[in-house]
Amino acid sequence: MNSARRQAAETMEKTDMVVEVLDARLPQASCNPMIAQLRAQRQRPCLKILNKADLADPAATQAWLDFYNAQKDVHAVALSCKKPADVAKVPGLCIKVAPHRGTALKPLRVMIMGIPNVGKSTLMNALLKKKVAKVGDEPAVTKTQQRLYLGNNIVLVDTPGMLWPKIEHPTDGLMLAASHAIGSNALIEEEVAVFLAEVLLQRYPQLLSARYGFSTEGMDGVGVVEGVAKKRAFRQKGGELDFEKASHTFLQDYRSGALGRISLETPASRAELLASYAPPPSLGLAPESEEEDEES
Repeated sequence: MNSARRQAAETMEKTDMVVEVLDARLPQASCNPMIAQLRAQRQRPCLKILNKADLADPAATQAWLDFYNAQKDVHAVALSCKKPADVAKVPGLCIKVAPHRGTALKPLRVMIMGIPNVGKSTLMNALLKKKVAKVGDEPAVTKTQQRLYLGNNIVLVDTPGMLWPKIEHPTDGLMLAASHAIGSNALIEEEVAVFLAEVLLQRYPQLLSARYGFSTEGMDGVGVVEGVAKKRAFRQKGGELDFEKASHTFLQDYRSGALGRISLETPASRAELLASYAPPPSLGLAPESEEEDEES
């Protein structure tokens, strides 16, 4: 990741704008803060693409578009990189973001960025109408930078997906894991499934009932996953519920859209998270209250 960051910083110096691909179901949790820092250093405008919009709650997506479009040097659009008609809009949007470029003498140099598994490679292939970037359902498929010519006087630079060294908010890590931006070897699926179930109980209980055919009244996250195991008859040899298999199935139903159109965060819920978050005390420093007690 450090190597990818250095390369990105060097490349951004020679590009005109950034296309940042986000997951529309969790736009801010899937937004790498290092990308914003690099952009600020070079004063590069940004087109934020809220990808997988067909899987996200339309009302939440509109709230995010309003949120991002109110920011300086940012234009946001929601689309699905799997839909050719949606992707066809992207070159024109790039020209609008950086209208001073895009001629034969001054081609528009576009840097495509984002965290792993948000759809950057799918976007690249759709833009160029051929397979130039490897696509997979696992994070970190793209390993190196690629420079490609789109036509219409646009040059694309694809970059490896970058996660930041430390995810500050634990719920962000769980949202990223639920949406498969973090590899399966870096998480406990049962824990992620229970977290996802808690979110859906709060925001989309009707979708759980519609998919699995049980009432969610009085349930907690563990109960939802157990309910999935019962409905799907997932049991171990001794007859115990197979919680692991149920967790995997539940996460797959969310990721594929089988559960319905779901957003894990909104601008309002993000503001609540930031307002309530208290970072842990630095190592070696006593909390202020303890220091005051010692001084007195």
